[in-house]
Amino acid sequence: MTEATERLVFKRSEPFRLGVEIELQIVNTRDYNLSRGAPDLLRLTGKQRHAGEIKPEITESMVEMATSIHSSHDSLLRELLEMRDLLVRGADRLNLAICGGGSHPFQKWSEQRIFARPRFAHLSDLYGYLAKQFTVFGQHIHVGCGNGDDAIHLLHGLSRYIPHFIVLSASSPFFQGHDTSFASSRLNAIAAFPLSGYMPFVSSWDEFNDYFRTMQDLGIVESMKDFYWDIRPKPEFGSVEMRVCDTPLTLEQAAGLAAYAQALARSILAEPRTAARPDSYFVYTYNRFQACRFGFDGLLVDPQTRQHRTLREDILETLASLEAKAAEFGSSQALGALARQAESRQNGSAWLRDAMARAGSLHDVVRLQAELWAGRLESDE
Repeated sequence: MTEATERLVFKRSEPFRLGVEIELQIVNTRDYNLSRGAPDLLRLTGKQRHAGEIKPEITESMVEMATSIHSSHDSLLRELLEMRDLLVRGADRLNLAICGGGSHPFQKWSEQRIFARPRFAHLSDLYGYLAKQFTVFGQHIHVGCGNGDDAIHLLHGLSRYIPHFIVLSASSPFFQGHDTSFASSRLNAIAAFPLSGYMPFVSSWDEFNDYFRTMQDLGIVESMKDFYWDIRPKPEFGSVEMRVCDTPLTLEQAAGLAAYAQALARSILAEPRTAARPDSYFVYTYNRFQACRFGFDGLLVDPQTRQHRTLREDILETLASLEAKAAEFGSSQALGALARQAESRQNGSAWLRDAMARAGSLHDVVRLQAELWAGRLESDE
């Protein structure tokens, strides 16, 4: 067996441990357009010791924060805030600002520059203009698993709740200077990539290995990084990785979403194990679209019961069912905040549209986003 077709080994990790990656916008403080400030900002922050990692992303107007591994919401949030404060201090020194949000409201993709790294250059050669259009910003949530079979089971279980995470994180209503009418327009950019969407159905880690080896032998993929699925196993980390979230406008929201994933994972893996069914994905793309387009008012279709209900109703019922799991992890307050947002239909997109109505300018909207991210502005999100 050649190296290219060796089987993937799922690294055992402590179940339900959390890690988060968050992609951030770098903007100038003149008109709050995106700025190619990543090289200077990374040089500055790289001189200081800090938890986690701060690293480049595909274009020079982005950076990514990646946390270490955590067992609780509180420790995760503390580390995120520490990294945020380091980034904000560095940005202030460079006359830049940092903000959350899944898309920049008025940047032009053609003005972006690919960050000088071999993998990013390869992606630019492969995907052409799509690589620069990939200047959108997301949060990835890793949940630890004990083995590959648990990871596949958890992935199928979490897929049913993917619309919840889209709605609760949605913060990309504006794109190329226009209101898109979507709660999350960011996922439309990702959908253009050939290996996006949901993972082909497999029922075990062995089946996934067979699929992965076939895709390698066909010359379609080289590694797991080539899959842009909404949710995927991450064997080298021993985790399942959720990738649908827009970057929230605050770190409190980001940590709350991770706590929600942790509580859901605990619930899914604690229930009696039943075989996943391929027909559960019949409604996946429809439910995903409803979440992106209509937010809390979108419809969620249950493929087994054939019932339709609003995502707001489904989120509230799910959060209520997780009270015991949240208490176990010390995240009751964080999940309570998510429930209040669902009650009031308030997510990042609602906040941004309200900011636009008040300020009247997308430039001022981004300024307010940056102040909010830095902790200098109150938020109801």
